[in-house]
Amino acid sequence: FYLSRGYIDFQVLDASAEVSRERDATFVTFTVREGLSYDIGKVSTVSEVEGLDAAEFEAVQKIKPGQTYSPLLIDNNITRMETLALKKGLNFIRIEPRLTKNQRGQVVDVEFAIMRGEKIFVERIDIEGNTTTLDQVVRRQFRTVEGDPFNPREIRQSAERIRALGFFSDAKVSTDQGSDPDQVVVNVDVEEQPTGSLSFGMSYSVSSGVGFNIGFSETNFLGRGQALSLNISTASKNQNSSFSFTEPALLGRDLKFNISGYYKTSNSDYSYYDTRNIGFKTGIGFPLGEQSSLDLRVGVAEDRMYNYTGDSAILLAEEAQDALTTFSLGYSYEYDNRITGLNPKGGVLLRFGQDFVGGDSKYVETTALAMAETKVMNEEVTLRAIFEGGAITPTGGTVTRVTDRFFGNGKIRGFEPNGIGPRDLTATNDDALGGNMFAVARFEADFPLGLPEEYGITGVAFMDVGSVWSLDNTNGGAVDDSFIPRATVGVSIFWTTPIGPLRFNFSHAVKKEDYDKE
Repeated sequence: FYLSRGYIDFQVLDASAEVSRERDATFVTFTVREGLSYDIGKVSTVSEVEGLDAAEFEAVQKIKPGQTYSPLLIDNNITRMETLALKKGLNFIRIEPRLTKNQRGQVVDVEFAIMRGEKIFVERIDIEGNTTTLDQVVRRQFRTVEGDPFNPREIRQSAERIRALGFFSDAKVSTDQGSDPDQVVVNVDVEEQPTGSLSFGMSYSVSSGVGFNIGFSETNFLGRGQALSLNISTASKNQNSSFSFTEPALLGRDLKFNISGYYKTSNSDYSYYDTRNIGFKTGIGFPLGEQSSLDLRVGVAEDRMYNYTGDSAILLAEEAQDALTTFSLGYSYEYDNRITGLNPKGGVLLRFGQDFVGGDSKYVETTALAMAETKVMNEEVTLRAIFEGGAITPTGGTVTRVTDRFFGNGKIRGFEPNGIGPRDLTATNDDALGGNMFAVARFEADFPLGLPEEYGITGVAFMDVGSVWSLDNTNGGAVDDSFIPRATVGVSIFWTTPIGPLRFNFSHAVKKEDYDKE
């Protein structure tokens, strides 16, 4: 806590315990020395390896003067430079940070020294305790194999990847002397934990009514690290069945394979027609870098709209198309540095994807999301900004149908399902038509309410601004499909309960149209 805020000299001098006179409580006293908080001063890089240019390593650094000193900041930059050394085929290179404190200016100068380390190799990797999980699932978390140069940092990161699998209640990685002085043995000791679940549930939502669901999930199927899930849910207004299977290491490579399918029916009170959706998707995903990944997918779907009880000329024409079969080819790119980035108090998430749809309906669907968050006020308050948008571009002379378009449901709080966007006001039911485009900006601040932590209750203040717009058919201009922003403000209560986390939103629309449904 203190070190990440620049208190380099912080120490815990003493910790003592004293039992109360009534012997019903214990008082624990920590004696600490804070010292001064330091910022980063001068940053330099020197090479103590003959023929190695320090400028190349300095170019990959992301540390700047004026930043608050943090060990994580130093460690992340060392990782960048050591990664560069490995890419250049330079083994046994060690980066040593040398810190020089200036108490008067409360800055610390950092010099990264590039040095030649000891020549030590990995003799073997021993794995114990995995009674269910196959050795290969644990072993593929290592970027190092037998015979490779020993890199302590890589071993530590491998241990973190093993723990992150979620298959083990405990995972310890240590090293022992090998058969020769220049050899080490890496020991992995894990303790298995349950990875499957069978769930039964009951739900209620304004749009779907009372529902029941049953689900099965296994994140370590047959000990191979594969994920399998089956879900069936039924409510008074809709039914939903789906399955998904994921192989995280196809052909032993860092290549994720996924196959999924769904069957959905709906007769919501917020639309005066029924829908049936059947779909199947499969795809692969792979990392592009430490913080970025790319997914490729192909799918087939059939969407049917029927039993329309209204009199909107636009929807009557769309219902006449009956079931539409489509084929899609798409990709998604994601960049996420919230965990492995240089800022321990926040990060950035970026997503961008496109699906090229053909068949009975032809269009290109593009979606994007950008999120940034940071912690302030001693990390007690989290500020978050989320920008999201989408566009459907018809091709081949076709037009979109209501089952294809965006409605902004769940994007802007404070409105009913199908509550915003273009609406056919010439129809008896004022039918919501959706839009080919949507954009929304959400701003949130998470903060404590001053209640004891064991209650698990925190607060959120938010503001949402956005719109849904653009139609192919406006019934001769009778429907207004222009960009009209809406805005809501509100507060939320987060409550961590034994049955799971609950969130209660209390919102108020401050900018809306008369025909919107709050």
